[in-house]
Amino acid sequence: MRFASHTLSILKTFICQRPAAAAQRRGLSGAAMRLVQFCRHGDGGDIRVGVEEGEGLSVVDLKAFDPSMPSTMRELLELGDKGLECAQRALASGQCVVNREHVQLLSPVLGPEKVVCVGMNYRDHCTEQNAPIPKEPIIFSKFPSAITGPYDDIILPSESQEVDWEVELAFVIGRKGKHIKVEDALSYVAGFTVANDVSARDWQMKRNGKQWLLGKTFDSFCPLGPALVTSDAVKDPHNLGIRCLVNGDVVQSSRTDQMIFKTAELVSWVSKFVTLTPGDVFLTGTPPGVGVFRKPPVFLKKFTFMTFAAEGRPPEKFARELLQKFKTS
Repeated sequence: MRFASHTLSILKTFICQRPAAAAQRRGLSGAAMRLVQFCRHGDGGDIRVGVEEGEGLSVVDLKAFDPSMPSTMRELLELGDKGLECAQRALASGQCVVNREHVQLLSPVLGPEKVVCVGMNYRDHCTEQNAPIPKEPIIFSKFPSAITGPYDDIILPSESQEVDWEVELAFVIGRKGKHIKVEDALSYVAGFTVANDVSARDWQMKRNGKQWLLGKTFDSFCPLGPALVTSDAVKDPHNLGIRCLVNGDVVQSSRTDQMIFKTAELVSWVSKFVTLTPGDVFLTGTPPGVGVFRKPPVFLKKFTFMTFAAEGRPPEKFARELLQKFKTS
């Protein structure tokens, strides 16, 4: 059984947006871009890396612009500034543009080495479950095979009757590092995107010794994208709106300033334990409004139809509001 999950990244700027800490280095290349992975319709499913000309607009094919460029986002990030500078040139050239209607957008990252997740990282989410504020990040993971595209179906597994939603701000690591200092951490972040930490609550909370992994990592339980918005396009990742809609109804609505452990803290903390590598994905926690804590609890069902809409604006002019829409029966 399946339900359709469509993910949008909508970013708006407000004058009252708080600036990021000036002491922290930002990004890799110093340019605001929307990087995507895509395949052309009728092209055999070959993965390409591109740059959107704007929110919801046509895509510049990097490999068509420069045949030396790789075909996946992870490989592009491994090139460091060289790869991102090529993406800037390609976008500025106006060449090798593929009309949006001719492409299928994929997850901006496929096959990362790690998918790092953070539990109970929103103050208002802790409040809704009467849980204490964590004193240190609660880290778990999903298998990379859980990642699916922003407009792909999510498989509703027969093994679970309690599949739930969790909209999350995600970020992607851009360069290798270990024991990273908090003040340097943002320089290791390539960009931000939106994700949903789809969760089988029965497996997470009642079975498998209450270990979270199995309930979090069914195939397709990590819709991601559509775009990796480079760090320089996001003035303050902790001053964004974040929402999830189910059947057209807003079920989660909060702001990322509710995060307990911010991006730099998470990068530094996790790098104490493991070496971070380009393409690693971090899911930073969810706000309140998940189905399991509703009275009575509400869970996702087999889908019948899906609609979605975007209100896109160019990232260089507008900060971002994150929006996810689901359609279920």
